[in-house]
Amino acid sequence: MGITFLKKASKTPETETDAAREVVTAMLAAIEADGEQAVRDYALKLDRWSGPIVMDAGMIAERTRAVPQAVKDDIAFAAGQVRRFAEAQRASVQDFSLEIAPGLQLGQRLVPVNVAGCYVPTGRYAHIASAYMSIATAKAAGVRTVVACSAPFRGEGIHPHVLHAMQVAGSDIVMCLGGVQAIAAMTFGLFTGRKADIIVGPGNKYVAEAKRMLFGKVGIDVFAGPSEVCVIADDTADPLIVATDLVGQAEHGHESPAWLITNSRRIADEVARLVPTLIAALPPTARDAAGAAWRDYGEIALCDSREDMVTLSDDYACEHLEVHCSDLDWWHGRLSNYGSLFLGEETNVAFGDKVSGPNHILPTKFAARYSAGLSVHKFLKPLTWQRMSREACRQIAPVSARISRLEGMEAHARTSDARMTKYYPGSNIDLGTPVEA
Repeated sequence: MGITFLKKASKTPETETDAAREVVTAMLAAIEADGEQAVRDYALKLDRWSGPIVMDAGMIAERTRAVPQAVKDDIAFAAGQVRRFAEAQRASVQDFSLEIAPGLQLGQRLVPVNVAGCYVPTGRYAHIASAYMSIATAKAAGVRTVVACSAPFRGEGIHPHVLHAMQVAGSDIVMCLGGVQAIAAMTFGLFTGRKADIIVGPGNKYVAEAKRMLFGKVGIDVFAGPSEVCVIADDTADPLIVATDLVGQAEHGHESPAWLITNSRRIADEVARLVPTLIAALPPTARDAAGAAWRDYGEIALCDSREDMVTLSDDYACEHLEVHCSDLDWWHGRLSNYGSLFLGEETNVAFGDKVSGPNHILPTKFAARYSAGLSVHKFLKPLTWQRMSREACRQIAPVSARISRLEGMEAHARTSDARMTKYYPGSNIDLGTPVEA
């Protein structure tokens, strides 16, 4: 494989994990011990919030009263896109039953979880889109109760635009909580009495670590880390568009990887020249985040062939993968590891993050090798069922008994014996050699 790294990351997604794990471990222990009081203490200490945790309808109406109609229209449009895509996903999977043998019916029933916790981050930025990405998708899946959490924005309650998006998307309960304390509160059902069956939504490294550590007590969407972008570009690409898209995602935070994979030295050199210039032109908050991300996690890989480009891309299993190349169908047919794919320069990650329709809550840190992003499927349990007649039992029970005894599991085998004795007394059917040891 012919690959040369013209810029190599000095850090990996795991670099900051240990420190976050230490902090989260202590916080979760305190919350498990002291419950709601510990959560309130962390809300005050970390977010300067001492107000109500659960917001009632009056508080929500007051907080969102000043949201301009133009903003409401944009949120309604974007949330509608996400909802329609999620509803199409739901329609693509269905209950079924089949008679696999005479008298033996098998089936699947898709049952949504009862309670979903949807975390909407509000830190460096107010993530309006994350509200409808998670909540609208849960509702399209048929979840009865959606508990939505977001941190106080600058100590003054949930950001009005985020709060409005939560309402448009269909949240049932809204809590003004952020960070680890929000994840723990939803997991343990604090303040609401409704323990979440699954918690979804992006967040910082502490939120991601809290979800990882609580997994098992609660379901989660993906093992997530900082947002990632990879752009695959050949010589037909526009280097300014490529560089702009890399910077667009590096803005997420200091630890957000941005990778360029190309087989064109011209593209590689021009993007390397443009990225620092584009970062320098950003406003202070974005400039600080994107500058650190590109410095520590940015990479430019020059490959000998497009086959090498595919191999490297699949190794990275990037969260967001853009393809700026000719013959887009070729790439679409060969790339297999990514959270979401953006084909051609006309689309980009920001479109998908905000408006297009597919979900933006996606796997990071190589998890796209085995996992997909958030969808209605994450909220659905494909529960199987079976039913059989006595005639079907006559066929199934002896085989079950014989295999059970071959495995040495006599008690299992006797569940077959009991039925054969009851349904077909005196029948001379081979049930296997009883286990004696």
